[in-house]
Amino acid sequence: MPHTLDADAVRTWCGLALDALGRARADIDAINVYPVADGDTGTNLYLTVESAARAVDAAFDGHAASPAASRPTLADVVRAMAHGALIGAQGNSGTILAQLLRGMADVLADGPAQGRPGADEADGLRLALRRAADLAYLAVAHPVEGTVLTVAVAAAEGAERATGDAATVARAAYEGARTALQATPGQLDVLARAGVVDAGGYGLVTVLGGLAEALSGEAPAALAPARSGGDGLTREAPTHDTLAPAGTHGQDPVGCPADSAADGGPAFEVIYLLEAGDMAVAALRKRLDALGDSLVIVGGDGLWNVHVHVDDAGAAVEAGIQAGRPYRIRITHFDGAAARKALADGPDRPGPAVVLPDQHGAKGPTGGLRAERTGRAVVAVVPGDGLAALCAEAGATAVATRPGEPPGSGELVDAVRRAGAREVVLLPNDTELRHAAAAASAQARAEGVRVAVIPTRSAVQGIAALAVHEPGRSFDEDVVAMTSAAGATRYAELAVAERQSWTMAGVCQAGDVLGMIDGDVAVIGSELAATAETVLDRMLASGGEMVTLVLGAGLPDEVAERLERHVREGHFAVDTVVYHGGQPTAPLIIGIE
Repeated sequence: MPHTLDADAVRTWCGLALDALGRARADIDAINVYPVADGDTGTNLYLTVESAARAVDAAFDGHAASPAASRPTLADVVRAMAHGALIGAQGNSGTILAQLLRGMADVLADGPAQGRPGADEADGLRLALRRAADLAYLAVAHPVEGTVLTVAVAAAEGAERATGDAATVARAAYEGARTALQATPGQLDVLARAGVVDAGGYGLVTVLGGLAEALSGEAPAALAPARSGGDGLTREAPTHDTLAPAGTHGQDPVGCPADSAADGGPAFEVIYLLEAGDMAVAALRKRLDALGDSLVIVGGDGLWNVHVHVDDAGAAVEAGIQAGRPYRIRITHFDGAAARKALADGPDRPGPAVVLPDQHGAKGPTGGLRAERTGRAVVAVVPGDGLAALCAEAGATAVATRPGEPPGSGELVDAVRRAGAREVVLLPNDTELRHAAAAASAQARAEGVRVAVIPTRSAVQGIAALAVHEPGRSFDEDVVAMTSAAGATRYAELAVAERQSWTMAGVCQAGDVLGMIDGDVAVIGSELAATAETVLDRMLASGGEMVTLVLGAGLPDEVAERLERHVREGHFAVDTVVYHGGQPTAPLIIGIE
């Protein structure tokens, strides 16, 4: 039966869309011939929706943790969905999808159209789909028909023609988009020559199918085949398992050139998030448009996602630096020969992206083709620059997190690729990253890397695992030793309460210091050092040989000295080691081995 267009429906939509893209990912990758035949559109769309879905889940979790255990509103959830898609957008199609979701959020967050209750949701959805298509066209420097933009307009037109409730409107949007998708080969020559529909459009229809199912409770009619022949007859696209390796069909996808560089097009794809004002972004559009093509800039309210294909990647990054503060800079080299060879030889994908550090002095590309994998590496997710430096000093590849922006599986896969090793141990160091780590490891294994995920729940468990890492022994023995060290390390974290809330230790007030042991609030105090002492005493009551203190950004050394003295005087034969982690959220992380 039809469902209300509310926060729960949006959450269901995200889950259905992510599942559907997971099943269709390899097929969409296989028909990706425009604007660059690099076989990653399905993967990029999957990662973009994954980020949106994770943000929606976080919105629900945040309200559940509030004192009133409230539920998020539709406005809360659609804004979270749009923001998650923006910060996690991958590739040309993923960036456009993020703008489509932003357009829908602009309308749905402001409330439905005026009128009868049943018509409100339907009218709101019609307006949202139209706003989405309009914004997407504005975001693309040079719109081309026969692409995801055309499909988005058809979805809006289908919704506008429909009468009935929101479920009926969503289904009409899906049907309009599906019909438009089948017509894309007649609008774009490169699609006609390849005998395929537009890959980005195929992905959008898949996402709209999730919306229709979320609102109606019934799965819409299946998509028509992704491939079509010159005789006008459709042919079934091959089916693949979810998260199967992209571009591993034993031949060049649809027989087309695998990159724009091979055809005289730009050599690099450059993507970054940018903090900048509207005027600066307007100037950036002009500058990047002169540098290359496939320019898409989406976002607003000071945060943007920039995507462009250029020959001079350094100039594209420098333009972002002049406009504001770019970060999460990702540069991919389009190497056609390597791509075709990889497709012919086996599961290894063409060269990985080069992820540059989050700093204004970022350099241009350092290469693009993956070197021959050798040896073993450790990839660790850490919450601060100090911990990232510590991991790098120990020989690990660090993935530094930003507040409110946990890395997605795409970032973790990139880190595994950058490690350049045949065997990789992945340390997520956060319980919330278990799904992203699992997806990343599956993708990396499909690319020929042997990956083991150690379920570390805190940075101090990651430090303990890294301390016993020994690449000279067998992979299995190393993983067992690291897992044992992590499991033998209890962890705690101190935080400051943002609002009144119920906890396992009682009711806390805004500004209280919370001592969380193994993820649960165990101590509520008024002063950080004193609360930390109580936490240490409770943890050491059951034994321990070493205390690890990881100081957050701005925490004075005097606190560490006080805690070291407290351990030395109150707990015999227990050593203490201190690291300046620099994490911006938790003032102090504690580990007990």
